Amino acid sequence: MAQPRPQPQPQPQPQKAFPVSWDQFHRDARALAWRLSAAGPFQALVAAAVVARELGIRLIETVCVASYNHITQGDLNVLKGVAESIVGIGGGRGKGVLIVDDLVDTGKTAKVVRELLPEAHFATVYAKPMGRPMVDTFITEVSQDTWIHFPWDTGLAFQPPIRDGEI
Repeated sequence: MAQPRPQPQPQPQPQKAFPVSWDQFHRDARALAWRLSAAGPFQALVAAAVVARELGIRLIETVCVASYNHITQGDLNVLKGVAESIVGIGGGRGKGVLIVDDLVDTGKTAKVVRELLPEAHFATVYAKPMGRPMVDTFITEVSQDTWIHFPWDTGLAFQPPIRDGEI
């Protein structure tokens, strides 16, 4: 008999906006690289070109996990796993591999990646409280009800003052 499919848990809807400029993201990614420089050495990096540049790591891999449809998190889907040559580092458990992401939100995606490389060092630029236990290093913590607007998702536009949304 088929097991009932677990229903996604409702996630807190974003109440606050946290716009991040390219300038700010580069500073924060560089700060993350600074913290990580003492945690290595790493033989490979999964994602995050800015951090790879700062740490001088040339072997860069990606893992692709889809879970969001705009601002709603649904089922997790690994679209592209990690290459066998990377998985083989550290005896097949990821020791010596650095995984970097822009954000850990609920921690669900991070958990899937952790299962692929359980001994890898997991770092994010931004962390929310629900996902924070899944990462080893991060730079900035934001509240769970904050939606981060990354520079690759936004364009330049006037932003009204926070207070009352008025000029």
